[in-house]
This record gives sequence, C-alpha cells and structure tokens, in this order.
Amino acid sequence: MMRSMYSAVSGLKTHQTRMDVIGNNIANVNTVAFKSSSVTFSDILYQTTSNASGANATTGTGGVNAKQIGLGTTAAATKVSITSAGASETTGNPFDIRLTDKNSTNFFIVNNGSENVFTRSGSFYVDGSGNLCMSSTGYTVMGWQVDETTGEIRKDTVSALRIMQEKNLTSAPEATTQATIAGVLDENDTDVKNDAGRVMNLNFYDNLGYQYTAKFAIKSTGTDGKYTVELTSVLDSNNQNIIKNLTKQEISQIFGDYQADATLGQYGLAKGCTYDAATNQYEKDGKKYQKSATDPTVFQEVGNNANTVSITEIFSGITTTMANDIKDPASKTKVEFDTKTGHATVKGEKTSYDLVFDTSTGKFASIGGDTPSKMLNMSVLSSGLLNNNGNFQNITVDFSQCLNYENGGKSTIGADAGAVDGTTGKGRKLGAMTGIFIDTSGRIYGTYDNGNTELLGQIAVAQFSNASGLEKVGESCYRTTLNSGEFDGIGVEISADGSSMTTGELEMSNVDLSSEFTSMITTQRGFQANSRVITTSDTLLEELVNLKR
Repeated sequence: MMRSMYSAVSGLKTHQTRMDVIGNNIANVNTVAFKSSSVTFSDILYQTTSNASGANATTGTGGVNAKQIGLGTTAAATKVSITSAGASETTGNPFDIRLTDKNSTNFFIVNNGSENVFTRSGSFYVDGSGNLCMSSTGYTVMGWQVDETTGEIRKDTVSALRIMQEKNLTSAPEATTQATIAGVLDENDTDVKNDAGRVMNLNFYDNLGYQYTAKFAIKSTGTDGKYTVELTSVLDSNNQNIIKNLTKQEISQIFGDYQADATLGQYGLAKGCTYDAATNQYEKDGKKYQKSATDPTVFQEVGNNANTVSITEIFSGITTTMANDIKDPASKTKVEFDTKTGHATVKGEKTSYDLVFDTSTGKFASIGGDTPSKMLNMSVLSSGLLNNNGNFQNITVDFSQCLNYENGGKSTIGADAGAVDGTTGKGRKLGAMTGIFIDTSGRIYGTYDNGNTELLGQIAVAQFSNASGLEKVGESCYRTTLNSGEFDGIGVEISADGSSMTTGELEMSNVDLSSEFTSMITTQRGFQANSRVITTSDTLLEELVNLKR
C-alpha cells in the first residue's frame, strides 16, 4: 500500500520538474536566441517478489515470468534544443548579427573578464573603449586581428575586437601614381589655337595626403593631328605655383622634352596689313612701318620714328605675353621675320611632348614618341630640385583615351587621377572613419571619407562536436563541459562550412508556445493523476484502519 504512495510522490516531483522547465521556456519566449529545454522521464528501481523460472520438461510445465513492482519515476535528462534555430527578427542595427548554420551549430565567443564563454545572442554594440561587446552583459566579443605586415586576418588565439581604437579612426593617405587624359580634342577649338592653349587640371595627392593641381596646356602646331602638351604649373593647396622658379630645362626633368631654340609659332599678317618685300616695310591704315633697330616688338612709322605700333598689331596671333617675352633680355624668346613673306617666326625655349593622332581615324597614336603614356616625374621635386622631403610619387599619365574629332569647335579633353578603371593609383587624402560594416563571413570593415575601405578584424565562431552538452550559465551564455568538447582557443571561420552571419537581424527564441501549452496540459494531467493515486491509497489505508472498530 505504501509503495503506491511513494511512487505517486515521485510522479508528483518529476511532473513538477517538467512544469518548472515548461515555465522557464514560456518565460523566455522573447529572449534573444534562447533555446528551449525538455524533460525526459525514466522509471526507477523495481522490487522483485518472484524471480522468473524456466520451462520444466520433466513435469511438462512452462516457465513463469518474474514478478516485479515498480517504485516510481525520475527526471532522467533535461535536453536543450540547441541545434534548432529560432526565427529571425529584423532590427536594422548594423551591430545585431544572426548566425545562420549550415552543417554545424555556431556560437559567438565572448569573454566575461575571466574566461571565454559562448552565446548565440548577437546583440552587440561598441563601448567607450572601442570594443565590440554584448549589449546585455558588456562581455567583449572575441575574434582575430589584422596582420599589420600583410593587411590580412591572422588566425591566431582569439582576442577582444577593439574596432574603434585610435589607429582605426583614420585611414592613411595614398599618393597618386596614375592619371588618365581622356576626351575629344577639336582642332577648331579656339582655346587650342591661342597662346595659353587648352588647359587641363590634374588634381593629385602626395604621400602625406596634401593635394596639388598640375596644369597642362595643349596647343596646336598647325599640322593636322599634331599638338603639343606642356606642364605650365603645379599649384599647392594655397594656390601657389611650386615650380614658378624653375627654368624650362629644369621643368623638362618633370614633364616634356627640352628644346633650347624651338619654333614656338609662325604668324601671318593681321587683317588690313600688307608687306612690301622690296622695301621690307609693312603698311597699316595707310601708313608704312618698319621694325625698330633696338626693339623687335616695336614698328616705327617711316619718316616719323616717334609714331610706333606693337608687333601684336602687325601679326595675327602674337599675344602681349609673347611680346613681353621677346622684349625681356633675360628671356630666350626671339622673333625672326621672313624677308619674302614678311611673316614672323617666334623661337625660344620649349618643354613639351608632341601629342599625335592618327589622321585617318582620329584615335591616339603617340605621346612624345611613346605609347600610351608618359611619366610625370614629380619625385624629382623632392629629391633636390625643389626640396628633400621625399613626399612626391611619380605619376604615369595615360593619353590613350584621347580622340581628335570635330565636335563643333568644343573640346572635352580633360585629366583625371587614376588609371582607366577610375580607381587604381588615384591617390587619397587622410581619411576619417564614417562607418563600419560586417560581411557574411564576420569580417569587420571600416569606411572612410577618402573612399578607403579597410579591414579591421574578423569575428570568430566556435563549433562543438556535441553542442547539446554545453552548460547554460545564464545571460544567454554557455560553458564547455566534458561532454560538449573543448574550445581550442582559436575558433573557426563561419564560412568554412557554408554558414554565414547576417547583420541587422537577431535570432529569436525557439520556444514553440503550442508545444509548450500541450506539454503543460499533459503535465497537469499527469500531476493530477499522481495526486489521485495518493488520495486513493490514503482511502484504502483508511479502510484498513477501520477494520477494527
């Protein structure tokens, strides 16, 4: 009689344990990445009142089974449904990360200050020290650092990911090493034909991130498909020309072929002017002039030397700037006059490259006799020509994208930093961090306002041979046990088996309320039935006591 009561008591206890587990599951129905648990019952010790016997051939009787009476039940195991992922919840927070498993169950590795523990809860934030941490506990997220030598991830013992440390807040500048000249050059463009030429600005950076502007001028030579390109100035951020004190010959070390006595241009008579080869005299507005014996830029009226006109009024295309150069004794610019035609030829120093096009197709042919590029040797400025700072890099200037077409008298040709692809060798200023993003493999990148994207670290994950063997330690974390397998201190890359991380999402609890309510009903009935066993046994005992009145 007493056995039934104690069996029922064990039933009450085990059903109470099951109810405790159900209650905990329901309480955590909205806990991030919570894993539900379930209780497995097993029967316990049996009391054998009669052993089993075998068949007796002599008497012809069969065997008899053992007579056993069970003594109740016990909670044999509490199983965590750790391999079953919860549904995803979209948060939009870039530091919220959901683990998507392929073949293995993955866990974030976090450190509580004394040991590494493991979690599926990917709700993270960056603390005041720049560490990536769990938003609920402040535990630091562990991962791999970047090898400063190679710039790649070094998969070594995991350490705290301090992604907002001082060195990550800026991105180092890069010097410009390539440039592209592209667009249409129209020979009828008035800019190409004037003294200044068609000006192109190339903005570039030195090693320290300072910006400069190299100005080039494209000028017509009067020959179809042939032009000259020269470097006229290099302006710093204060708009000061840093090569203004260099000679033409010194500039040729940077860009262009130097010619000491080159023909700078040939110029015919201005409208309304005529020339008399017999007298070497020019006629303008009914008056006759001859060149001055002392100043080649001045023409004196015949018979009235006090009345003069400038060379710019006699010849078409000679500008005041050219006239001043001719007049300057320090300048090597000079002018020669053809005694037969009266035309003027200006000669002097020239530092430029010839830009040649195929006249049959209008496509680029050569620059300075080479193809497709010439070097802008900026490094000579920082190797003694200008200073010794060493902050300039040479720039390969690619002219292959130039075209020589008719475009209504308008040219579109221009200069851009970078190779033809628009990014290689473009150069950058010092960059300030503008954002952080995490890719599907857990790699953390910083974005900067100079266009750079730099690798800052990688979130490592842990995998276990028996994830269900992990011990829950609260705060959505787990600890290894003898039955879960050990953590090697290094971890694995989540993409190794096809798993991934998704930012802006969290894993929800995997508690199934319909299953929990069903279990609650069966647990309640089981508890109720066991309590009825006790009351019924009590009634039987009462009847037994009442046999003696």
